[in-house]
Amino acid sequence: MQTLDNPVNALPWQHCFTDLGEAFYTRVSPTPLQHLHWIARNDSLAHDLGLPSALWEQAIWLQALGGGTELPGSQCLASVYSGHQFGVWAGQLGDGRALSLGEIATPMGNQTLQLKGAGMTPYSRMADGRAVLRSSIREYLCSEAMHGLGIPTTRALALVGSPDKVLREQLETAAVVTRVAPSFVRFGHFEHFAAKGQVDSLRRLADFVIEHHFSDLLPLAGPQRYRAFLAEVTQRTAALLAHWQSVGFCHGVMNTDNMSILGLTIDYGPFQFLDGFNPGHICNHSDHQGRYAYARQPQVAYWNLFCLGQALLPLIEDQDATVAALEPFKIDYSQQLNQRFAAKLGLPVLQTTDPALIDDLLVLLATEQTDFTIFWRRLSHAVGLMSTPDTKHAFQAVRDLFVQHQAWDSWQARYLARLAEQDPQSTSQAMLRTNPKFVLRNHLGEQAIQQAKIGQLDEIHVLLRLLSAPYDEHPGFDSYAAFPPDWASSISISCSS
Repeated sequence: MQTLDNPVNALPWQHCFTDLGEAFYTRVSPTPLQHLHWIARNDSLAHDLGLPSALWEQAIWLQALGGGTELPGSQCLASVYSGHQFGVWAGQLGDGRALSLGEIATPMGNQTLQLKGAGMTPYSRMADGRAVLRSSIREYLCSEAMHGLGIPTTRALALVGSPDKVLREQLETAAVVTRVAPSFVRFGHFEHFAAKGQVDSLRRLADFVIEHHFSDLLPLAGPQRYRAFLAEVTQRTAALLAHWQSVGFCHGVMNTDNMSILGLTIDYGPFQFLDGFNPGHICNHSDHQGRYAYARQPQVAYWNLFCLGQALLPLIEDQDATVAALEPFKIDYSQQLNQRFAAKLGLPVLQTTDPALIDDLLVLLATEQTDFTIFWRRLSHAVGLMSTPDTKHAFQAVRDLFVQHQAWDSWQARYLARLAEQDPQSTSQAMLRTNPKFVLRNHLGEQAIQQAKIGQLDEIHVLLRLLSAPYDEHPGFDSYAAFPPDWASSISISCSS
């Protein structure tokens, strides 16, 4: 596909979602903010979308991505959905601060552009429809950090700021993130129509999603199609959760309305990458019961899938068949998690004794709450040192991470025996491509936020570059891969984040 000569007037807009009918959305114009200015622009994603660099120089593009005007050919709409929040049925929800502009045809396939923070919609539920600079920077950076890690995610094309004030725990300034994804359909979209008993609308939605995103299922008919659809969503969700857990990512608010039907990471709010490895860590200070603690995420995903299965039951028409489509989650997730951790250990083929090796290591890491990212990166380098004259001290930097040296030494002996048949250099290189040097730790995001509040945007650009290629060494930027400062533990993130 050729890039567009005129990125405004010639955008190849498509509006497939509107074909569903107005029961699925409401057309609504954005509410303008004042004095819009660029905070960040993602040139790499723009290039991948086939948009030219000249796009950023057009004043209408800044206004449009800040919610100040509508792009020619776009059709702003907010979709309706429902969902379970913290395990409790919340009823009707919807895009309370998100507006979809439509889909555009790109070299990446059709992608939907969505503005987060562009003002109130009919689904705002007494809220203001805005997003603050703080949370918008976090979403912008983490979307691209997850993409850099190879984890399925929505993307972030741009971040626009305004001096207009927004009240959260305190007065803050407003911002708008342009999010990009093949679809923003959630589990909650299906729950909405199922709860209302609107089976025809439920079927129309399922057929729409299958046609546009699961086209290999189109030859199937009737209940078989919807059972296969549920099974595919289950598999994608299992893969996503295994990837999250393998990098120590905590989502923080895994409500059913925050679960993508495509298996994408969506809705970045009170997320966190683990510093010290604590399976019970709760990153969302609004989560008083610890429902969304790191170790509980796979179980919650499974529970959310059951909610989706319940919603699809009128189409599948068989409770046993619905349960059967969900059951593979347990095995799929376990297998994929073991394979990911085996890869982190440099083991290309999972053997029968490897799960015990992995589990015992995770127990050791949890016992001492060892820094998760630093441990894996140091281990990757240590394996490479095994083939050098300094073999005796190859693992010293890893050993230094533990107080219980004897426990580490015992596990290391088992690990080295497992690696005995492998070439250290090639194994180390594979591990370095699996264990990132850089993740978006809370304190890094907080530093970028504080700098942006005084108009200094360099930290956002530096972090975007590092997080877009997190497996590279990036000489001169080791401080971004160092242990978190003591004050990092006092950072509070909640659903308003």
